[in-house]
Amino acid sequence: MGIFSFFRRSDRTNVKVNQISAEQLKQVMQSPRDKIFIDVRTKDEFKANHIRNFNNIPLANLPNHLSKLDKQKEIYVICQSGGRSSSACSLLKKEGFKKIYNVMGGMSAWDRIKNSK
Repeated sequence: MGIFSFFRRSDRTNVKVNQISAEQLKQVMQSPRDKIFIDVRTKDEFKANHIRNFNNIPLANLPNHLSKLDKQKEIYVICQSGGRSSSACSLLKKEGFKKIYNVMGGMSAWDRIKNSK
């Protein structure tokens, strides 16, 4: 299956993924050990602003990196607003990953709460 055919809405409508808020991510980030953090935005977006411990794997490149990811670990996925990361989570789920979490609102939501107590 080609990357673009997978990401067409019709190919992913029945795949449900776990959603977490930016506030919940903040809690998760307090103990990042044994977790995988993926930012699926473009390299330029990532360079301009990113969260420590997140690895940049742009959405279009994600299928080429699946074999490098540990299916036993929790995987947290973020983008700018939640759309691309939702697509990435759907792909991961279809490929047999079980513990996948999409950050709702993405970096936009993270930037709003990152300095809050």
